[in-house]
Amino acid sequence: MKIASWNVNSLNVRLPHLEQWLQAAQPDVVGLQETKLEDNRFPDAVLAGLGYRSVFAGQKTYNGVALLARGHALDDVTIGIPGFDDAQRRAIAATVNGIRIVNLYVVNGQDVGTEKYDYKLRWLDAVHGWIADELSRHPQLVVMGDFNIAPDDRDVHDPAVWNDASILTSTAERAALQRLLNLGLHDAYRLHHSEGGFFSWWDYRQAGFRRNLGLRIDLTLVSDALRGKTVAADIDREPRTWDRPSDHAPAWVEIA
Repeated sequence: MKIASWNVNSLNVRLPHLEQWLQAAQPDVVGLQETKLEDNRFPDAVLAGLGYRSVFAGQKTYNGVALLARGHALDDVTIGIPGFDDAQRRAIAATVNGIRIVNLYVVNGQDVGTEKYDYKLRWLDAVHGWIADELSRHPQLVVMGDFNIAPDDRDVHDPAVWNDASILTSTAERAALQRLLNLGLHDAYRLHHSEGGFFSWWDYRQAGFRRNLGLRIDLTLVSDALRGKTVAADIDREPRTWDRPSDHAPAWVEIA
């Protein structure tokens, strides 16, 4: 199974890109973030025409997540973090062909010390409890999405800029991500690539993509039970070169 995560930054704008990429890359499961669509506007019929079933949770203008699956049903769907009162559509999960898939659009946090930053840390704490429960029931688990956290200095273009006091790289954010990993999850990309300088997000400003001024914040995490079955993982930069692209590129993992 090839499982991918992509922050499309408005599915209304990027639907042609998604269609093109699905036909070229042929992933089996895709988690989308920042769809920015109310549910009645989600293009499930278009995606069905490409062979993908869809489950989704959206809202107007902001956030929004979805899971797509090709050739398999999406079972036992969960929308939102159980027990966490949150109006923002940022989490969705389903079981596909025996693998539990959790798709997250993690809070950005704005700036360290702000209310949005505190919300991000509370949200991540709630995710930790949820994932611990999911792992107890589903040993074969993939947690993926736009984490809005760069795991370490290899994952930023300039550690002097993206440091312990910066949003997306602050000490507390990285510690929250490490707590998730400590449950028994593994960064699939790092199972196959140890080098730095490879990113999944580039700012639209200052020719960020052309100059490779990026961050690796789109992650695919696999459980202990899937670690040995993870045969490849990478980032597909190609869609970032297209006209009017999302600022994120798809991150994917392949499981035997």
